[in-house]
Amino acid sequence: MPRPDPGLFGPASVTWQLHGDPVMWIAGVRALWLQALHPRTVRGLTQNSTFEQDPWGRLLRTARFVAATTYGTGDAAQRAGAAVRGIHCRLSAVDPDTGERYRIDDPELLLWVHCAEVGSYLAVLRRSGLPLTDAHADRYLTENRRAAALVGLDPATVPGTTRQLAAYFQRMRPLLAATPEARRVDAFLRRPPVPAPLIPLRAALWGRVASLAYACLPPYAHELYGRPAPPPAETSRRLRTTGTLLRRIPSTIRWQLPPKHILTAVARLGPGSRPSPYKLQLPPAILEEPGEAERIDGGGGAGWRRPG
Repeated sequence: MPRPDPGLFGPASVTWQLHGDPVMWIAGVRALWLQALHPRTVRGLTQNSTFEQDPWGRLLRTARFVAATTYGTGDAAQRAGAAVRGIHCRLSAVDPDTGERYRIDDPELLLWVHCAEVGSYLAVLRRSGLPLTDAHADRYLTENRRAAALVGLDPATVPGTTRQLAAYFQRMRPLLAATPEARRVDAFLRRPPVPAPLIPLRAALWGRVASLAYACLPPYAHELYGRPAPPPAETSRRLRTTGTLLRRIPSTIRWQLPPKHILTAVARLGPGSRPSPYKLQLPPAILEEPGEAERIDGGGGAGWRRPG
């Protein structure tokens, strides 16, 4: 009988453990704020997207893509990537400063979106109390070169270590700006439109998520947006408290939320494949060298080792 398909990363990967954590929602909102500071990226969004009319739909589509590429089969990940590439290749935007029309699938723009996402995931997850070492973080970035390839990037051009990622953000800082389009995204993230009866709920729930996501941004982002944030120590404390509370919700309940990819993956691969940040504290397969990990965690379709 053939082994079940472990997908793009597999249960032995760091990515498998991290992407099932509930604070990923906060990290995703942080990523949107950071992405919007790249002028051409945000113009591509505002000129081609209905995000202001369908905010929740956009967030769910992003969540489905991350879930499909992390926990879906290899074929499902490839289909998700092909769908994204198919949309991007048909879209363009105009730079209002120069009148130049440019493609949305420009590798420089795709790279910024990718780095803002994985950088946000790492920053928030680490500050929220996960036992994530520097080696884990480097391994995570190396693994996610595979996800970058799905959207059309050359993996060799994508940062694969935290040092490379930090150098990339340092190079990009002079290009970032709080354009009018970025301020539209900022206003939208602070108070997304909801029906009038849901406004109190938005303030109680979304307001907390958004304020914490904004506080987690790097200081230069706060400066560009022109709004201060709490001291870093206070933000880290709030993140740890939030992470602790969210992780107390049983995973079988959390994973019922759409798109339920984790439950499907566990049913496909068995109970030993359940993602858990506590597996990061163990010394087995998830800490193998990248080349060996690709062989055993699904990169070559050869299966995985179970912790312990």
